[in-house]
Amino acid sequence: MTDDAISIVAAVILDESRHVLLVRKRGTRAFIQPGGKIEPSEAPLEALRREIAEELGSGCEFQAAIFLGRYRAPAANEAGRWVDALLYEVALHGPVAIAAEIEELAWVDAGGPGPIELAPLTRDIVLPLVASGRT
Repeated sequence: MTDDAISIVAAVILDESRHVLLVRKRGTRAFIQPGGKIEPSEAPLEALRREIAEELGSGCEFQAAIFLGRYRAPAANEAGRWVDALLYEVALHGPVAIAAEIEELAWVDAGGPGPIELAPLTRDIVLPLVASGRT
């Protein structure tokens, strides 16, 4: 990984129909996974807990979190940069509400998300993982 990579942790959240929860940050066009940058003093799951609470006003079942892998993809909102993403499948507890910098959320079918713009990590890695049944 290069120094210009942005280290993030991202959540793959599925509903009972295996639709994937995506969010769009204010002032951006691409839908992404909930999550965000890992602070220097944080463990990845601590960062994910903080980000989900901030973005969705919800908690997670971290005891049952499933590590899906580490992936690299072009950053959706920072031209010329890459994300170095740790992906975890997690279950939410409590209702979801748009909070912090989130402008919109959507539950999408991994096999056919429709005409929304998707971040490269979501489009090329997350949705194919879910559609293949590997989550």
